[in-house]
Amino acid sequence: MSVGERPRAPWHPLPLSELLILVGAIGTIIGFKRASSGGFSSGGPTLIAGLVAVAIGTIEVALREHRSGYRSHTLLLALLPTIAFHSIVILGLAAFTQVPRWINIPLLLIDGALATFLFKLLRLRFLDARRERTFSGGG
Repeated sequence: MSVGERPRAPWHPLPLSELLILVGAIGTIIGFKRASSGGFSSGGPTLIAGLVAVAIGTIEVALREHRSGYRSHTLLLALLPTIAFHSIVILGLAAFTQVPRWINIPLLLIDGALATFLFKLLRLRFLDARRERTFSGGG
């Protein structure tokens, strides 16, 4: 693989991630139209399934490109676990008690530290992969 060539998926030549993004986008549009006309219960599951499909396809492509040194997706890949962490904490607290608004202040500080740590780690991984890709004789 040369420096300018996009990394191949393990299931190449089937464009599975791209198809997942396309089908998810169509599902999102259909779900949004149904939800806006007939309420969330009629289009909500389709909307959520479409959004999840787009997210899975996008994350797979971003992770593959990032880990191979092709293109940096450091910020996206650092923020996704941070958002998941924040959501799990808030939803976990909400399951047992009424969550006070002030809890977001210390939680945002933890989120910032986590995102910074992941950003630095992922950036180093990308730079290593880029160096390896550049000096492997591919370009």
